[in-house]
Amino acid sequence: MTTYRAYIVGPHSHRSIGVVNMECSDDDAAVTSASRLVDRHDIELWQMDRPVARFDAGSKQVFRK
Repeated sequence: MTTYRAYIVGPHSHRSIGVVNMECSDDDAAVTSASRLVDRHDIELWQMDRPVARFDAGSKQVFRK
């Protein structure tokens, strides 16, 4: 299992207002798990110092890095 972090992004993408640590088998599983966190705020998914995906709360789109 690999550790991923889903950062909850504050207004205007200025900074993280929270973080959720997740243990997932691969990027696809992490993207699926992080997608459940999208509500009113964007989410940035990272694996260590590697960006994996960004979830846009407004459009409900996922941008894989």
